[in-house]
Amino acid sequence: MDKHAHWTSRHLSRNRSLATAAALALLAVSLIRAEEAGGNAAQPATHPGRLTGSVAVGPELSSRKLRFNLYPDLVQPAVAAGRPSREEELKNVVIYLEPAPQGVAARSVVAGHPVMKQAGLTFVPHVLPVLKGSTVEFPNEDPIFHNVFSLSKVSSFDLGRYPRGASKSIRFDEPGIVKVFCHIHSDMSAVIIVLDNPLFTTPDTQGRFQIDGIPPGDYRAVGWHERARPQVLKVRIEPGQAAVLNFRIPLTEPSDGG
Repeated sequence: MDKHAHWTSRHLSRNRSLATAAALALLAVSLIRAEEAGGNAAQPATHPGRLTGSVAVGPELSSRKLRFNLYPDLVQPAVAAGRPSREEELKNVVIYLEPAPQGVAARSVVAGHPVMKQAGLTFVPHVLPVLKGSTVEFPNEDPIFHNVFSLSKVSSFDLGRYPRGASKSIRFDEPGIVKVFCHIHSDMSAVIIVLDNPLFTTPDTQGRFQIDGIPPGDYRAVGWHERARPQVLKVRIEPGQAAVLNFRIPLTEPSDGG
């Protein structure tokens, strides 16, 4: 083979290699663009939705129970407690979603410590929803000793007696209902609801509520009150949209010791 033929063969081979490389590069670019286009097309499905609505409580409670106090200088003994107002009952309602969306519970971060204080011979708030893994603080703001304990299956504990200005805490790692009492004052009680995902809220004084950041999917929305059977409504959350649910929670009259 002469020099010219040899050069031509090498030149053609080199051109074929360049053409092949160019074709592969174009194919790679096309695949990347197709993947990006597919990802962009599917992206709205990852946009969270939200749940809004209202809560109505009723019927109006008619019982008036006596509250006995060991410290007459703080509260008069045997004072008849008035009817709980609508606003007070709404504070005791919790709206939450189940089941926990995949990955949401694992990514949930407990921010700060929820607080249930002891003030005026009551636990405030009376109902406290918290995320599993939360540590709840129990500060004593009364000028007397208090105690915090529970015999609930979810969490059984006794924080002992402690004076005004002191605070004790406990971590809740299991979901469920924790009923809280004071050994010293038998009429003091409260409820802590430990939930396994952050998709929960309480309504405002007008009964309105909203839960944001909900992954799309089908859920059971639960309206809970300690003196009512939980109301469960099915709801579908669509990407980037708001679903609306309205709860009506009938209440039973509290017992004299409740």
